[in-house]
Amino acid sequence: MAALFTQCKYFKKSKNQQGTELARVYDTYLYLDEVLDKMPQKLHGKDSVAFVHNYAETWTKQQAVLMHAEKNLDDDQKDVENELESYRNALITYAFEKALVNQRLDTAVSNSEIEAYYNKNPQNFELKDNIIKVIYIKVKKNAPKIIKLKEWYKSEKPNDRKALEEYCHQFAENYFLEEGAWLLFDDLLKEIPIETYDKEQYLKNNRFIELTDSNNLYFVNIKGFKIKDSVSPLSFERDNIRNIILNKRKLTLIEGMKIDVYNEALNKSEIEIKK
Repeated sequence: MAALFTQCKYFKKSKNQQGTELARVYDTYLYLDEVLDKMPQKLHGKDSVAFVHNYAETWTKQQAVLMHAEKNLDDDQKDVENELESYRNALITYAFEKALVNQRLDTAVSNSEIEAYYNKNPQNFELKDNIIKVIYIKVKKNAPKIIKLKEWYKSEKPNDRKALEEYCHQFAENYFLEEGAWLLFDDLLKEIPIETYDKEQYLKNNRFIELTDSNNLYFVNIKGFKIKDSVSPLSFERDNIRNIILNKRKLTLIEGMKIDVYNEALNKSEIEIKK
């Protein structure tokens, strides 16, 4: 830390000799030792000086605002002991609950559990947006084999699909070939220059789409779709349902802990409610 003290020549001893005085706001002082305790050990030289300076600057701003608040609030407004106690209690309880969940929560969720929840709660899975199964390809106008590409993106033949994949790897500007996955239709519209005022009707009336702009060609094969306000497919909701199940388990675990802790204290006569 020699470099720090060498470069920080403006530090002075305070009158009360509590240490090297770093900053003051009214009658409140910040001492160098307080800052050094908080400084990362890996900092040296100019970096350590910068840390001390920035810390002192932040501290003075905070203290100035605090002092101003102290002067302008009445005693009732400044009485925050109850709020601080409640906040402390909430933090301690949260830390314990988090540790309990990390240690004891069963995070394995089977496909049968997910399917059972989905089938039991269809009203919870109403689509808010249109979704699609799709393959799409974006290529430059001067890309090779455009005629073959027009055949491949419509074809269901395995050999054509393989040829399409190889073509996209070599020449496509952007593409999506995972036809079994559900996507938001709005996400496709961000990639493809489709213009429509009625998305639902557009999906119902179009299967193969070919578009162009000044630089690119776009090829879209809509393999399936679901209109908003219909029931969302299970495959689209699987991760969401898993999180719902885990959250329910977490709440059950925490509630069970609270009951157990209360009953244990009750049985040991550690709880008494005066009447």
